Amino acid sequence: MVEKILAAVKDAGVVGAGGAGFPTHVKIKAQAKIVIANGAECEPLLRTNEHLMIQRAQDIITGLKLVMAATGADDGVIGIKAKHTEAVRMLEKAIEAEGEGKIRLFFLRDIYPAGDEQVLVYEVTGRIVPEGGIPLQVGVVVSNVETLLNVAGALNEQPVTDKYVTVTGAVKSPVTLKVPVGTLVQEMIAAAGGSTVQEYVVLDGGPMMGKIVLQDAPVTKLTGGLIVLPAVHPLILQKTMAGKTMLNRAKAACCSCRACSESCPRHLLGHRLEPHRIMQAVGSGMQNSGVLAHALLCSECGVCDTFGCTMGLSPRKINREIKQILSKNKIKNPFHDEPSGAKNNRDYHLVPTSRILSRLGLREYDRAAPLNNEIKVVPQKVVLLFSQHIGTPAIPVVKTGEFVNKGQLIGAIPDGTAVGANIHASISGVAEVRDNMIVIQTAGLEEE
Repeated sequence: MVEKILAAVKDAGVVGAGGAGFPTHVKIKAQAKIVIANGAECEPLLRTNEHLMIQRAQDIITGLKLVMAATGADDGVIGIKAKHTEAVRMLEKAIEAEGEGKIRLFFLRDIYPAGDEQVLVYEVTGRIVPEGGIPLQVGVVVSNVETLLNVAGALNEQPVTDKYVTVTGAVKSPVTLKVPVGTLVQEMIAAAGGSTVQEYVVLDGGPMMGKIVLQDAPVTKLTGGLIVLPAVHPLILQKTMAGKTMLNRAKAACCSCRACSESCPRHLLGHRLEPHRIMQAVGSGMQNSGVLAHALLCSECGVCDTFGCTMGLSPRKINREIKQILSKNKIKNPFHDEPSGAKNNRDYHLVPTSRILSRLGLREYDRAAPLNNEIKVVPQKVVLLFSQHIGTPAIPVVKTGEFVNKGQLIGAIPDGTAVGANIHASISGVAEVRDNMIVIQTAGLEEE
């Protein structure tokens, strides 16, 4: 049974739908004691996971049971915020019918970042993942609820061709939609009624960790939300500030108040990461290489700059710049200690999601975005990137001019690759193979 599950998940191209996109068949090819279904959806404004837990609870339970079977885990836990009462009700009903006494709910506090794997593992189990480590080191596998939905589909020979995406922010009708992977951002905004402002910027992901994308960018297997914001919104101005500018500001303005460190989720778990010390090292000319290397432990969640710093600085951006410098010099994380315990005052420094919304100036956009199955986004063109996951990009197995059907394998894991994922056609049409992508256009369209 285990080999059947692993093969089906691999063939279907399932990757982590709520994070960096680690290929799921690789993640679950391991022995674990606990599988945690991540339904925290810790980024403000996003609604995808909540709606899936309401409408697809039984399929999520099925996927969780399959991952438990693959990993040999006897304990399945769904981490969900207690405020999502309707999702809780539907999951409890599904667990009673299908849980076999091995699956339970764990009610999470409404904090950010509750969905961070290391924070989630600690909240649910009390175990602390080692520095720079992964949950498997403490006997845990974590999988997003949409990933589990795709695992269940894989056992029914359904490849990953569609993605659930919340479209919100400065749009007329915030909504959550199921769309073909590769749908363009501009079509998603149109499906939400269009923007309510003339000049806007789009974030792929949540407001904290989301990245700015162009309107002709495609939805990928990792896209959980698209947030439209005015181009002059303070959050956008902060995200577009050059890293070098922030480095110069850090040298001049950091007062070493420790607020960034006292709010850092990894520091609060006992990791040696202390953003204020890194800022000190930057201010002194980046001479303390040992302290600077602590940046490799940063998850870039953004609590340090959004909530911690009172000077408008961004330790997160500083850490990102340092990571890039260390990577260029082929310096990898040397820290792998197991913390002796979380900070005694951790509970007093946890950041409520509501406070994040206020700090970011996003209260007006905190609106419902219902999952609307009646809105059908039917793109005439999709753009499917070969790299929609951690690891080696897929390689094309079709040729330009070839007609492909939805669900057909069009990009395969290269031979001998340890970490990779298959790509499937998300619509039927004529394929055009490019350097890093395949474009599929509905049959009958003229070439652009």
